[in-house]
Amino acid sequence: MKGCYVLLLRLRHAERIVVGRLGSFHFTPGYYAYVGSAMLSLEKRIARHLRGEKRKHWHIDYLLEVATLIAVFSIISENKCECALAQVLRNLQGAQVPVLGFGSSDCSCGAHLFYFAANPEQAIYSSLKRFSMESNLTLIFERLAE
Repeated sequence: MKGCYVLLLRLRHAERIVVGRLGSFHFTPGYYAYVGSAMLSLEKRIARHLRGEKRKHWHIDYLLEVATLIAVFSIISENKCECALAQVLRNLQGAQVPVLGFGSSDCSCGAHLFYFAANPEQAIYSSLKRFSMESNLTLIFERLAE
């Protein structure tokens, strides 16, 4: 399957994280939603994110070292929809961009990572459900923790 996804993570304690060449940043405790795409294999990409030990390749790999992955939202699509999903998340109440350029080095979006003080799972699900229905795409949701 091809498509895009949103990873929902929870960071319990403040952390200073070096995010590859992007730099060192302070991350506030709370919830982070990351948007990505997998145009070769959605299943393999998500499985990689779930693995503990891995070589760091993407910005999200650095955050995954210290945060808990609590849910995955997958959208099955033949076309790259990651920037459209980032716009959906950006418009959610309480969404903040914690690090400019995080996850968006190959597009013109400001970031593909969003911070929420309170758990946004229900709001993300509702918004992505609406997006997938309007776009005639399939949404798959998997809760992993919390």
